[in-house]
Amino acid sequence: MKKQLIALLSVFTVLAGIAHAELNNPGGIGGLESLRGTTEIEATRAADPMKKYPREQALESDFVYQPPLIPHNIRNYEVSLNANKCLACHSWKNAKEMGATKISVTHFVNREDAVLSDVSPRRYFCLQCHVPQADAKPLVENDFERVDSLR
Repeated sequence: MKKQLIALLSVFTVLAGIAHAELNNPGGIGGLESLRGTTEIEATRAADPMKKYPREQALESDFVYQPPLIPHNIRNYEVSLNANKCLACHSWKNAKEMGATKISVTHFVNREDAVLSDVSPRRYFCLQCHVPQADAKPLVENDFERVDSLR
């Protein structure tokens, strides 16, 4: 009799848990919402429109030692072991003619602090630090504030 009562209570507890989960989990996604919205991972939704990049507009720094942001679109730019499209405009040789910002002298120093005649291999892949910045609303709310000295 005691075993039957324990078994009955166990079944009742499991069923109550399942019912509770169903009532509090509409759609079966656990009430989670990602940056994709409430779309389930298996479902596909339309892509967001491409962002507009401010052309020829200097973008200010938000924190000390922030690498400069890229004020233009870089879609289809090749930055690989064999080619670096950024250097076509931003190298010291071409920057003045192209009206672009020259690469910082820090990009010509290797890890032993020796000054090189060409861009250091550790600084060759620009997109490790420099990123394009579109004028887009934040994906999530935040209360980020710029460094006071940069205002």
